[in-house]
Amino acid sequence: MPEVNSPERLGGWTRFVTARPRLALLAALVITALAVFAGSGVADRMGSGGWEAPDAESTYTTKALEREFPASQPNLLLLVDSGSASVDDPAVAAEAARLTERLAGEKDITGVGSYWQSKAPALRAEDGREALIAARIEGDDKAMGEVLDRIAPAYRGAHGPVEVSVGGPVAVRHEMQTIIQEDLLRAEMIALPVTLVLLVMVFGSAIAALLPLGVGIVAILGTNAVLRGITEFTDVSVFAQNLTTALGLGLAIDYALFIVRRFREELAAGADTRAAVGATLRTAGRTVLFSALTVAVSLAAMLVFPQYFLRSFAYAGIAVVLLAAAAALILLPAALMLLGPRVNSLDLRRLLRRGAGRTGGRVELSATAAAGSGSGWGRFAALVMRRAPVFAAVTTVGLVLLGLPFLGVKFGTADDRQLPATAESRVVQQHIRDGFPGSPGGGLAVLAEGAATPAQYAEYRSRIAGLPGVLRVDGPVTTGRFAYFSVLPDGESVGEKSQQLVQDLRAEPAPFDTSVTGTAAVLVDSKHAIADRLPWAVGIIVVVTLLLVFLLTGSVLIPLQAVVLNALSLTAMFGAVVWVFQDGHLSGLLSFTSTGDIETTLPVLMFCVAFGLSMDYGVFLLSRIKEEYDRTGDHERSVTFGLRHTGGLITAAAVILAVVMVAIGTSRVANTKMLGLGIALAVLMDAMVVRSLLVPSVMKLMGKATWWAPAPLRAFQRRFGLSEGKSAPLPAEETSKDAPERDKITSGA
Repeated sequence: MPEVNSPERLGGWTRFVTARPRLALLAALVITALAVFAGSGVADRMGSGGWEAPDAESTYTTKALEREFPASQPNLLLLVDSGSASVDDPAVAAEAARLTERLAGEKDITGVGSYWQSKAPALRAEDGREALIAARIEGDDKAMGEVLDRIAPAYRGAHGPVEVSVGGPVAVRHEMQTIIQEDLLRAEMIALPVTLVLLVMVFGSAIAALLPLGVGIVAILGTNAVLRGITEFTDVSVFAQNLTTALGLGLAIDYALFIVRRFREELAAGADTRAAVGATLRTAGRTVLFSALTVAVSLAAMLVFPQYFLRSFAYAGIAVVLLAAAAALILLPAALMLLGPRVNSLDLRRLLRRGAGRTGGRVELSATAAAGSGSGWGRFAALVMRRAPVFAAVTTVGLVLLGLPFLGVKFGTADDRQLPATAESRVVQQHIRDGFPGSPGGGLAVLAEGAATPAQYAEYRSRIAGLPGVLRVDGPVTTGRFAYFSVLPDGESVGEKSQQLVQDLRAEPAPFDTSVTGTAAVLVDSKHAIADRLPWAVGIIVVVTLLLVFLLTGSVLIPLQAVVLNALSLTAMFGAVVWVFQDGHLSGLLSFTSTGDIETTLPVLMFCVAFGLSMDYGVFLLSRIKEEYDRTGDHERSVTFGLRHTGGLITAAAVILAVVMVAIGTSRVANTKMLGLGIALAVLMDAMVVRSLLVPSVMKLMGKATWWAPAPLRAFQRRFGLSEGKSAPLPAEETSKDAPERDKITSGA
């Protein structure tokens, strides 16, 4: 039976891809056009929340209060500014009463109340110049946004003696959603041309540079269509669109770089177009498929968490990874079949070579292209391995030190301060935070269910009023078998004292069933949900990574090394997140407001995404090392070979992905900024430090033991393992020290 990886045999997959390339591209064009149609308007169907656990006590309590006491859960606030007059001035009071009555008559608005009706001190600013009208908009995020768009223009602005601004949770979420959409469009406008320029620098050929962008666009449009379908069944966070763009471009470029690079190598070795495509799919194609699986598993781990914010990134991430891989493995080979050697057309570096020729100079390669397969990386790998203990120790200590700030992390909840300082809804919330007594919006609500007497309510209120950290207790407000108490904490609304108060309130005995909600309660429940599921998520990532890397390499030690080194590559990201975004360093330069904490779900999201991307680069490097080791059995030469042939490729891919993530990081929303800039840092540290320094030094220290595995496991890997496969034998000069001429050809110079 012929060997599956034999270069003389094109498998079914290869024949499928190469038999009718024009038909494949036409089908892709039609499918992409349908995806554009299917994915249109997806952002309008997404939510901007999702940080709370749906099965948590606080979520249940919030929904019960919304149902039984709509006025207790206002999500729309009108800030009424009376200028130099007092809010109790008769003219101001009359205009405010008119606005309150008008708002109560609006469709889909319930629970309207105001300071002028209740005279509640919490609704009046301490300086007496501002007061609030509160209401609740019914419906889901999409419906609430539509209501807000309809009514806000009629209330915003001057009304006789008062000036009205629109705020509240609905306005914050809606404004955040709008800003994210605008920022995402701007990020794409930044990233696409810069990425194209970098790809031209890498490939030299404008034709070759356009191929990765095409793969990325197909992946992004396809993912939008998938997300549009998912919104029919469950909530999806608008933040997931940022990941779609970043991974769609980043991974498509990674995969296309790897495939196009290998295709050019095969052409340079003398293969015709069909044979080159076949060899590329058997080698680089398998690595791309393997890499996509590892990234998808890392992202899929977020499905174990109940918060739809995290689950949304899993939906988007899995879809975009698989679509990017599919486009790279089907559409890209079809394009290469049609292009053949013309993939090197429109060499924009030719002008540089001509200019150098006129001056008597000689341009071998552009710097980036030389890095792509350059002898410089081979010499660098040799240097690192000669001083392996020093490089391993210094790099490890440096990464650990960079991660130390994360030991001081404080977790909190996302609020209006994610928005730009000029956003109207944030301005309203800031006025409330600074000028109103008792931090409105930061209180806790205790829901009581069951029959009770006024005396029992009074006795319970007295007990909770005596708990440590309680500033004031209001209520009960009753209806039928339900009642609720408003508890105002003393201090920060999500501080440690408020979180402890939540625990104390839940532990306080009562003659009726009680449950607690509020900002601090949501944070407590979110932290508990993440802590409860985090071991499962990490376990899934680690176990599947160990298995997949073992199937790739056949080694027991390399998978352990991959997990440990990947974790080390994330230390700088986590340290920087705390130092910059929690502690506020560089906040002026980066234009954000530090809240003194990190939103609870973001480190989980950043870990899953960054770990997956690190594995992506790790697979590229390990696959070439494994391929050469299988061919020669020379451990050190294999490491040098792998770094020489992927070092520049990984670096170029990391720089391009970092450009995309930095473009995402230009967002005016602080959490999106942190996500983009943090992952950009993690990607660069992984490619330029871990893959360049730690991997070769650690593999040198481990020696041939690197490839050890017990006999039963070796047999298992030979039967079920995935590998780069076999291609045509490399020319003799490829095993020489530098192979400069082949490097020049395959780089496209």
